[in-house]
Amino acid sequence: MQSSVLENRNQALINILDDCARVCNADATADLMEQEVEMMVRCVRLNIDCAEICALTSNYFSRNSEFAYPMAVQCAVVCDACAQECEKHADMAHCVECARICRKCAQECRKLRAS
Repeated sequence: MQSSVLENRNQALINILDDCARVCNADATADLMEQEVEMMVRCVRLNIDCAEICALTSNYFSRNSEFAYPMAVQCAVVCDACAQECEKHADMAHCVECARICRKCAQECRKLRAS
């Protein structure tokens, strides 16, 4: 019973990590198409960092790596940084959506420590 609860919990986290990676990649692409792309450089870099750490963390949880939980802690830090940068571009719908999913992902990663 405990194993299936852990698997279900991990699957929910894996899903949000995968969603966050997908949205961050989409945001980076949208940022590069903006008129003033120079002002989006940090956002693009953080989008890429966030997408990569979310995908990596998802992989760690998918295979029940002993390093999954420490990865989730670091993932939350990167997600928060990405969200904070995206929130500076509140006039861009793609950045608003990215900030929202990054905040949600960071929150879910931190819940692991609380339990």
